[in-house]
Amino acid sequence: MERYDVIIIGAGLSGIGAACQLRRRLPDRRFLILEARAAIGGTWDLFRYPGIRSDSDMHTLGYGFRPWRAAEAIADGPAIRTYIEETAREEGVADHIRFGHRVTAADWSSAESHWTLTVEREGAQPLTLACDWLHACTGYYAYDRAHRPAFDGEEEFAGTIVHPQFWPERLDYAGRRVAVIGSGATAVTLVPALARTAAHVTMVQRSPSYVVARPARDRVADRLRKLLPVHAAYAVTRWKNVLLGQFFYRLARARPRAMARRLIAMVGQELGADYDVATHFTPRYDPWDQRLCLVPDGDLFAALRERRASVATGTIDRLTRDGLLLVDGTHVPADLVVTATGLEILLLGGLVLSRDGTIIDPAGSLQYKGMMLSDVPNLSFAFGYTNASWTLKADLVAGYLCRLLRAMRRRGAASATPRVQVGSVHEVSFANLSSGYIQRALSSLPRQGHRRPWRLNQNYALDVLALRFGSVAEEIEFAAAGAGVRA
Repeated sequence: MERYDVIIIGAGLSGIGAACQLRRRLPDRRFLILEARAAIGGTWDLFRYPGIRSDSDMHTLGYGFRPWRAAEAIADGPAIRTYIEETAREEGVADHIRFGHRVTAADWSSAESHWTLTVEREGAQPLTLACDWLHACTGYYAYDRAHRPAFDGEEEFAGTIVHPQFWPERLDYAGRRVAVIGSGATAVTLVPALARTAAHVTMVQRSPSYVVARPARDRVADRLRKLLPVHAAYAVTRWKNVLLGQFFYRLARARPRAMARRLIAMVGQELGADYDVATHFTPRYDPWDQRLCLVPDGDLFAALRERRASVATGTIDRLTRDGLLLVDGTHVPADLVVTATGLEILLLGGLVLSRDGTIIDPAGSLQYKGMMLSDVPNLSFAFGYTNASWTLKADLVAGYLCRLLRAMRRRGAASATPRVQVGSVHEVSFANLSSGYIQRALSSLPRQGHRRPWRLNQNYALDVLALRFGSVAEEIEFAAAGAGVRA
C-alpha cells in the first residue's frame, strides 16, 4: 500500500495553495493531491454559467505567495481557473495530482498512527492509500447536487429549467425571455450576463439582498504597481483590502441601521428616484447577517436602468406554460427559468471518517482554530471566511499546517490531536449567518466554542496572530506512534 506524509483532497484553490506551501516549506515531505474531477480548479472549473466571477477581489482571493497580475480585480471564472492552473505548474505541484480519484472514507489507525483512505476510481477498482496527515480542501458544498426546491406547475412549463451549478454547455438563451429565481450572488451575476443577449431577464426574488457596486479595477493597486515591485504592491493592496473589508464589516455589525440606510441609498443613486428601491432592494435583515452581493462596475444596475432586466419581488405560486405566477397575481413571462436557489453544504466532501473502525461524526466535535476537529488526530481542513475572501483563511491554514508538521518532527510525535477539557468551553453555532444554505446545514456542521482556540474569529488579523505566530501546542496533544491505542 502506498503511503505518503500528507495527502490533500481537492485540486481547487485551497488544495493547490496548500500543496505549494508544503513544497516550499517542507520540501522533504512526500505529498499527493487526490482530485475527484478531471481538472484543476474546483469551484472555478465546475461552474460554467454565464458571467461566473468572484465575489471577492483577487488581491485577497489570490494566493499570498503569488501576486494577481491581471488588470481586473474582480475576475471571471476562466481567469481564476487559469491562475490556479498556472500556479500549480509553476510551483511544481501539478505532477503530484491524481485526477478521477474520489476519497470516500478515511480510517485512523491508533496502533499505526496513520490514515487509511478508500479511493474510488472511474473505470477501475477502488484504491487504498495511507498517509500520516490528511488535509481536506474539498470546499463547502456538494458538487453533484444543489438546493433545488420543486415548484408547482413545472410539468406545465413549456420552456427549459436549469440550475446554474449544472449549466448546459450549448444552452442558447439569445432572444429568449429569462426568469432567474433568486437574489444571491449567483443571481446578481447571471442577470446582467444573460441580459446582454436575452430578450429580457427578470430576477424573481422572494425577498431582497444587499447589493453593492464596486469598480472591477482597483485604482490603488494600479498605482502601486507603477511605484513598487510586483510582490510589494500586491502585499500592500492585499492588506489594504483586508483592513477596509474588516472595517466596514465591524461598522455594519456595530451600527446596522445606519449601514443599511447607506447601502440602500447607494442603490437609489444607481437606479434613480423613480425606482421602487423599498420593494426590490430593501432587505428584511441587517447587513452581514448574510453576505453582501457584489456587482462590479454596477453591471446589474446598468441592466435595470436600460430595461434589459427587471426585478419581481414576491413568493412564487406556480409555474405556468409560459412563465411564473406570483402569489400576488403578477405573471412573469419566461421561456427559460434559471433556479439560482442555492447550494447544499457538504463538509469534507462527504468523506466518511472513522477511528479504528468507529465512525466519527464531525457535528459531534468542536472546531479547532477553524481547521481541525476536537479529538480527531492528524486531520485538517480548509474552510474560508464568511465575511471575507476564502483564500485568506486557506492560506493561513496551510501555513499553520506546515508549522505543526515541523513541530511534530521536532518532538518525535506521530500524532497531534486537539483536546478540550470537559466543561472548559461553552458550545455555540458553527456560523452566525442567516443565509438559507447555512441554516439548512447547521445540524451537520461542527460546533465552535466561546473562547480561543475553539472559536472562529472571522477576522484575518486575529487569525494571522493565531495561525502564523501563535503557539502550535495550544491545547494540542502530541503522541508518539501507537500511543493512542485504546485498551
